Amino acid sequence: MTVFADIFREYEGLVAKADVVFREMARDYGSSINCRPQCADCCHAVFGLFLVEAAYLKQQFEKLPAEDRQEALARADKADKELRRMEQRLEQRLRHYGDDPRTLAEAMGRERVRCPLLTDGSECLLYPYRPITCRAYGIPTVSGGRLHVCWKSGFKKGQSYPAFNLDAVYKELYRLSGILLEKAGCGDGERASLLFSVAKSISTDVQELITGSSA
Repeated sequence: MTVFADIFREYEGLVAKADVVFREMARDYGSSINCRPQCADCCHAVFGLFLVEAAYLKQQFEKLPAEDRQEALARADKADKELRRMEQRLEQRLRHYGDDPRTLAEAMGRERVRCPLLTDGSECLLYPYRPITCRAYGIPTVSGGRLHVCWKSGFKKGQSYPAFNLDAVYKELYRLSGILLEKAGCGDGERASLLFSVAKSISTDVQELITGSSA
């Protein structure tokens, strides 16, 4: 994984910028941000990780104690099954309402699947290394050209607030994922646009994540 060290450092820089935005929002709109220890609402949201995020998370996951990894992998297997059932429900919905990306995004936003990194004590096993989506969950964000905010927050409709541009972040994550593929000697640049669940990220070997095939 040392071959990706410079890419991971650039990714960590992107993470740091997200943390700065959150701290600034907490400073200016702290009463509207209701993130609290063990809330874990965001830990049941369904979203995907770009390849660079998935590989980085896998690297950090492998540093955990064996018992923590084993328990998380058991939860990942359960989450993966739930995600497959979710995909089937969404496919049926799309057949009924048509192939509308906005409809799909709204439907996914209502789905709830427990993150395998969430312990029974409602703590994240990899909290210091959590993805950017997790870090920005409690503040207003823009993704897919639309404004989103945690339903538990105190941000009110009809009022104006700064919003964290996740679309810009996704472009950077796509770029870094492409560089990672180049460094890995993988000619399939299209994999830079693929998204991986947390369950898939921690339960899959990095080489398989990158190439799509096992060693």
